[in-house]
Amino acid sequence: MKAENSACEKQQEIKSTFEPDFLKSEINRLKKEKSAVILAHYYQLGEIQDLADYIGDSLALAQIAAKLDNPIIVLCGVHFMGETAKILCPDKKVLCPDPEAGCSLADSCPAEDFKKFIEEHPGHTVISYVNTSAGVKALTDVLVTSSNAQKIVETFPKDEKIIFGPDHNLGTYINNITGRQMVLWHGACHVHEQFSLDKILELKKEYPDAKLLVHPECKQHLHILADKVGSTAALLKYAQENSANEFIVATESGILHEMKKKCPDKTFIPAPPEDATCACNNCSYMKLNTLEKLYRCLKDEAPEIQVDPAIAERAKRPIERMLALS
Repeated sequence: MKAENSACEKQQEIKSTFEPDFLKSEINRLKKEKSAVILAHYYQLGEIQDLADYIGDSLALAQIAAKLDNPIIVLCGVHFMGETAKILCPDKKVLCPDPEAGCSLADSCPAEDFKKFIEEHPGHTVISYVNTSAGVKALTDVLVTSSNAQKIVETFPKDEKIIFGPDHNLGTYINNITGRQMVLWHGACHVHEQFSLDKILELKKEYPDAKLLVHPECKQHLHILADKVGSTAALLKYAQENSANEFIVATESGILHEMKKKCPDKTFIPAPPEDATCACNNCSYMKLNTLEKLYRCLKDEAPEIQVDPAIAERAKRPIERMLALS
């Protein structure tokens, strides 16, 4: 199994009407002409990350969006990230290259079902992962990301009754490291659920000195095996600061682009999924965004993210509380 230059990069190439150089030039021109800013998640295609004004994980993108003065924000990620930016910046035009770029984790927690779950557990503080719809955010007391979940949970008394949703794996991880007994919603990310323990153990034999980096949305047995459990930003920082030269990375493969840029002399091996058709694990939703869609999005100023004002007003409070605690 090759450590670098996975076959997935070629699989993600999508035929375009335009040449890449034209698209890049036009995106930069339109961005300047319209005073637009491009935010991209670490899981986006590398060519989109390279064009973005800011790249980061969900927490970083939310923090950046809250401070921007630009009239147009293009969010290259998935739909809930665009919603978060629109909630924080209601007076700005928030665009997304592909409106079909959803999130399996957010989809696993419909707002009406989560509302019933909360009603079945009266007297509980509701902590939700940022990977949720605006409707779920509106039902929440405080939001968290994988970067700050432990810190925010620990601001509450030990005996606080807490509902945590929707990611069961992240909730289990936080329960284990904090000694809490939060009531967990059973949702999951389809990418992080699919990593193969057996194939990772095989990689460990092939690369005995490699450090295993694991996102907390992965299953508990990988948390136990990991050298580092953390958000995409935390895993990137660990790779930069650790003296090891080889890393097995169990999160969406888009982060490898930035890892290789930051640490060109180190080797990053994508952890494979159970049903491996290639060496790495991609989020099909994240990869819906392409250079051509980004160009058309800026050119047409569409598709635009809209959030019901009443829901947005309720959803803004737990987002702002998260940002204050971060």
